[in-house]
Amino acid sequence: MKKEKFFAILHNIRSCYNVGAIFRTADAVSIDKIYLTGYTPNPKTNFEKIRKTALGAESEVKWGARKDLQKLIEELKNQRVKIVALETEKNAIPYFKFKPKFPLAILVGNEKRGIDKRTLKKADIILKIPMFGKKESLNVAVAFAILAYHIKISSL
Repeated sequence: MKKEKFFAILHNIRSCYNVGAIFRTADAVSIDKIYLTGYTPNPKTNFEKIRKTALGAESEVKWGARKDLQKLIEELKNQRVKIVALETEKNAIPYFKFKPKFPLAILVGNEKRGIDKRTLKKADIILKIPMFGKKESLNVAVAFAILAYHIKISSL
C-alpha cells in the first residue's frame, strides 16, 4: 500500500499538554511530520510537559519548529500540499463531507483565538466539526484527532 504524505501544522498552541496529545495522535495515524509554528511549544524546550501526554510519540514523529507560518504555507503549497484548516468558521464544510486528496496538511490554531482570517484565506479548504451543545468548539487536541482519523480512514 502506498503511503500518502500527511502533515500537521500547529500554530500558536499554548498548552504543552495539547501539543503532546497531538503528537500521540499523529503517531497513531502515521503523520509524516508536525510543524510547530508561532509560539507553539516544542519537545526540545518543553520536553517533560509534552512527554507527559505524548508518552514517547514526541520521539517517534518527525517535527520542526518554524516561526513564520505564512512562509511555511507557501513552501508546502509549492510542494503541492493541500492546506486543510480546522476552524469554527460559519462557512466551513463539515469534516465528514471532506474527501481527502494527498499530500495534505491539517492546520489547527490557538485554543482560544483559532486561526486568523489572513491565514484562513490561504487554506485550500476550511473544515469544521459540527457542535450540538452549547459550546462552540472542542479542545484542539480532540478536534485534531477527529479530523486526523477521518482523513486516515478515508485514505484506506
